[in-house]
Amino acid sequence: MNGWTGAATALLLCGVAPAAWGAASGRVRRRVPAQNLTCTLLCLVFLLLAQGFRRPAYTDTALVLSVLGPAGTLLYVRLLADELAAHPPRTRALRTVTTLSYVAVPVALLPLCFATGPGRAMVKLLVIGALLLLGSWGATRAVAAPGTIGHALGTPEEGTGDV
Repeated sequence: MNGWTGAATALLLCGVAPAAWGAASGRVRRRVPAQNLTCTLLCLVFLLLAQGFRRPAYTDTALVLSVLGPAGTLLYVRLLADELAAHPPRTRALRTVTTLSYVAVPVALLPLCFATGPGRAMVKLLVIGALLLLGSWGATRAVAAPGTIGHALGTPEEGTGDV
């Protein structure tokens, strides 16, 4: 085990496991932001493992997850909009989860960028980091939106064709 796999293991046990537990249990207002955090941290684990095992192909898994993770969160927000409007996430908890995402991405990516050096691999790491940060930002705004726009229970949504 080298430092990269040790860091990936620590992130998996101390970050992904509690976030996955939050995504699997509790109310919807806690599960949806925890699902987004789980995807972000899991993507970072894949990047650390790619460096630790010296397998650049593993970064492709992280790239796919950095795109599909926030898309999954947006899908859950869309499907659970009524429940999120009735019980919106606490602002402090949502801010904490978002801050954790914003801090974890550069903390993990900066050492990886220094280890890979300039080149195509570093550009891929920077793209993945940008996708993770933008995905966290967009997912956080989407999770907070049903409570702020007044999404009411039982009313047809605009553009759905429901009368």
